[in-house]
Amino acid sequence: MKRISVIAMFLSALSPAAFADDASCTKIRSADLGWTDIAITTNTAAVILKSLGYQMDNTLLGLTVSYEALKNKDQDVFLGNWRPAQDVEFAPYYDQKQVEVLNTNLEGAKYTLAVPTYVADAGVKSFDDLAKFADKFNKKIYGIEPGSNKPLVDMVTAGTHGLAGWEVVESSEVGMMTEVKKAVADKRWIVFLGWQPHPMNVDYKMTYLSGGDAEFGPNFGGATVRTISRVGYAAQCPNAAKFFSNLVFDIDYENIAMRKVTADGLSPEAAATEMMKQHPEKLSGWLNGVTTLDGKPGLDAVKAALGL
Repeated sequence: MKRISVIAMFLSALSPAAFADDASCTKIRSADLGWTDIAITTNTAAVILKSLGYQMDNTLLGLTVSYEALKNKDQDVFLGNWRPAQDVEFAPYYDQKQVEVLNTNLEGAKYTLAVPTYVADAGVKSFDDLAKFADKFNKKIYGIEPGSNKPLVDMVTAGTHGLAGWEVVESSEVGMMTEVKKAVADKRWIVFLGWQPHPMNVDYKMTYLSGGDAEFGPNFGGATVRTISRVGYAAQCPNAAKFFSNLVFDIDYENIAMRKVTADGLSPEAAATEMMKQHPEKLSGWLNGVTTLDGKPGLDAVKAALGL
């Protein structure tokens, strides 16, 4: 049985008339890590909410700062709670009820180390294989922005898998993928933090490494992604919170949407808008029981704004 958050159960039990937001809810502050997947989901929300009469302001923050901002009520929502990758480090925020869960917005994700398939074919199929080819990798593991690579940093610091003395290269999603692109073009060896959904799964022949259960969890870092909020947000702004509790994506949808950004050069907002126009069937579920800020049918307003 799927777990449903207490907040989601509360929201589903309310009648449509209960979802009335006052003017204090007009502005919605959202934390954004700069990851393409979160940019897509967050901008999807922003486009829809604008049609409903809200203003969603997305602020680029680090992961730890995002949690602190929710705890301090400086941000309202965050659509990037990857689990189990964030479970240990950020457990106190949940245990001490400093953030609230609105819903699970994605299932079937994965998050662990990966290599180009030509590297896997040469003998690197698990975390334990990396140390055997330290020279070919220059003892480097490519990650994303600081704060999001803690499992890797801890792994290297502890010397797990024989990786003592290796370096975790921290930059950003774009920076990491630039290194992957260059390495693949030259058929050089590289190990990097891979995940799905992401266009990398379409753009490159890549292999996820086994043996990283201690760092990223079983099933190649099998993951879910949740939407979380500051404490009290759902009670204060039930209509907006109802929308966030409805907003659920799937892997294929996000892979295609993200590729519109990384390959086609669209902005996240334009890519999100184009995807909704191509998949209007998604809107009915996302806007079930949701109204505009002034109480009108939400689905009608969003379809009108998108020209559907």
